[in-house]
Amino acid sequence: MSTDKLPLAGLRVVEAAQNLAGPWCGQILSDMGAAVIKVERPEGDASRAWGPPFIGDAGTIFSSTNRGKRSIALDVHTEHGARTLRALIEQADILIESFRPGDFARLGFDFDSVHAWNPSLIYCSVLAYGESGPLSNLPGYDPLMQAHAGLMSVTGGHEGEPARVGTSVVDIGTGMWLAIGVLAALRERDASGTGRRISVALYDTALAWNAYHLIGYHVAGNVPAPMGSEMPMIVPYGAFPTRDSQIMIGAANDGLFTRLCTALGLGPLYHDRRFATNPERVSRRGELNAIVARATFTFSSTELLKMLRDAGVPCAPIQDIAEVAVDPQTAASEMIVAGNGDAAVALPIRWDGARFNVGNAAPSIGEHTDEITAEL
Repeated sequence: MSTDKLPLAGLRVVEAAQNLAGPWCGQILSDMGAAVIKVERPEGDASRAWGPPFIGDAGTIFSSTNRGKRSIALDVHTEHGARTLRALIEQADILIESFRPGDFARLGFDFDSVHAWNPSLIYCSVLAYGESGPLSNLPGYDPLMQAHAGLMSVTGGHEGEPARVGTSVVDIGTGMWLAIGVLAALRERDASGTGRRISVALYDTALAWNAYHLIGYHVAGNVPAPMGSEMPMIVPYGAFPTRDSQIMIGAANDGLFTRLCTALGLGPLYHDRRFATNPERVSRRGELNAIVARATFTFSSTELLKMLRDAGVPCAPIQDIAEVAVDPQTAASEMIVAGNGDAAVALPIRWDGARFNVGNAAPSIGEHTDEITAEL
């Protein structure tokens, strides 16, 4: 995509954030055209050391979250570092900070002070537990929030230990919510000329991902348990065996259940009153899943996927990362951009049918310090 068509071109972002959530927001804004300056400690963002695997001297979490940015190394606890950061903020449209609660304010960068220097600035804070509450002064990481907010309690096998979701859904989700907030604040600023203070919290994101579970508890006292590949409120909906492995099947409504039964030669089932509606099927989960599993086990995965897709039944193979990387649909998605010993995953948005360009590789620590200082 041509850089002159990027929707956020001309906006300046100062990212005084490390780890994953804040930088993820910064990368979203960068991919959309904003110029992002990453302010790092002299020793660098802590996530640089999270590996292996590494790309160069940085772990893949850092490398996949900080492309397209320029890095300046500053010790903001010194007079020179604080003065330089203030100069950057005075020229910025958006500030993203993820300091421990209260630390940024103690350095003189509280919202009121910053707003006085730059009234149009959108001031963004990434917090662990939010702005209020008994734990609001604590730091936090993604798996702690998955544990505390109940995600681990509904993840994993039926009788296994609590399991973390296998990717950093809380961090990445928090970065996404912040990007949405920033875009809304930019829209408002177009009319008012004044910036906003936005905060997001890892704990809040984890609660949001559990929305229907929390509502189910408040309404009906239901406490869900981990169910492996299944979902508590839909049947049949999960992994089913084949002769050589398993595939996922999602017969999420009565019509799809009818199609599934027809494809598997189980026509009488959809006329059986015991399975006539989804609530009835849920109440007889074990019985119905056993019937379907006996039928799916007579096919190979390839045979079953083709047969069900031809019948209009939602289904998918269960793949590992190596298989996903070479899947024809992954190639067609144009999401993965590979380079010489490097790779990037694009922003999952198409703009007039095209992907946003993937920016330059993540910078080394302070790679642009002299360049940025000269600009100031």
